[in-house]
Amino acid sequence: MPLELKEYYYLPPGFLESSAKNLHRVIPHPSLIHLEGKKKQPLFVSILQHGNEAVGLYAIQNILKAYTSETLPRSITLFVGNVDAARQGLRRLDHQPDYNRMWPSKLIEHEMPEAKLMQQVVDRMKELKPLASIDLHSNTGLNPHYACINKLDTQFYHLASLFSKTVVYFIQPQGVQSIAFAEICPSVTLECGHVDDESGIIHAFEFIDKCLQLHDIPTTPTSEELIDIYHTVATVKVPRKFDFSFEDSTRDIYFSPDLEAYNFKEVEKGCLFALTHPDKSVCIQVYDEENEEVSEQFFDFSNNEIRLKKSLMPSMITLDKNVIRQDCLCYLMEKMELS
Repeated sequence: MPLELKEYYYLPPGFLESSAKNLHRVIPHPSLIHLEGKKKQPLFVSILQHGNEAVGLYAIQNILKAYTSETLPRSITLFVGNVDAARQGLRRLDHQPDYNRMWPSKLIEHEMPEAKLMQQVVDRMKELKPLASIDLHSNTGLNPHYACINKLDTQFYHLASLFSKTVVYFIQPQGVQSIAFAEICPSVTLECGHVDDESGIIHAFEFIDKCLQLHDIPTTPTSEELIDIYHTVATVKVPRKFDFSFEDSTRDIYFSPDLEAYNFKEVEKGCLFALTHPDKSVCIQVYDEENEEVSEQFFDFSNNEIRLKKSLMPSMITLDKNVIRQDCLCYLMEKMELS
């Protein structure tokens, strides 16, 4: 059944007061909301692609409340995503795909209704030629606030540096919003801390406000003092045939309950990631940027242990089992030089 993309040219009544769980009552479908500002070229802002990550909703509500008595400095086009999952406080519903894997991609094709809807959004925004694209997220692990980019380009560096010195460059997974919009304008994904992190809402608010004040995004070289850039080289997943736990050492895979403390820290070669069941041949899966399975390059599976084969920096390690099943355990990164 096709998904309907609704477009509003006004702020729907009740939007500013709604919680994420009640937003479906205000906006029942994925929608674009076009709000006019002094500068007509819009800033594109994407929120609630994952229903449990409400930071974008609350940040944009605060922005709009701040400008209730005056015109926005720049027009905003707001994409409101998975209101059905937000209703239940979930990343996505069981019958749904991940909204942030359904965007147009050169490497994958989707025929699902959600993919066709995202194509509609991209086509519409190509017409409007946005200044920049911002996709707002929270995460379920202990991570700093950081920005993600998908092109090694000075405008992308400048945009990301307005949010954080910590910047992550990635090209996998495909199908994410920021990769699709990188073909249209400078784009960033903002990771605003834990889902319950109030400081993430404030930080996102401040960033959006800075972007609304911009005349343009500089094309001049970015100083290495402004950003530390990390390259995501691999994605780590737990095969569905294995059960795992952070509490029960009798499971197929027993991860340390302190594993998420490794996020954004240099972890040395030989670090113990997990213990495995002595009577089973157990592994975890690692995929590189070409989506090839390369677990043997990154981990040693022997003596009922899983250990790193090289020094790396993990990110997005989460203890949320549902998120691990729906997405991944973590990403592995390397520090890179600013090009």
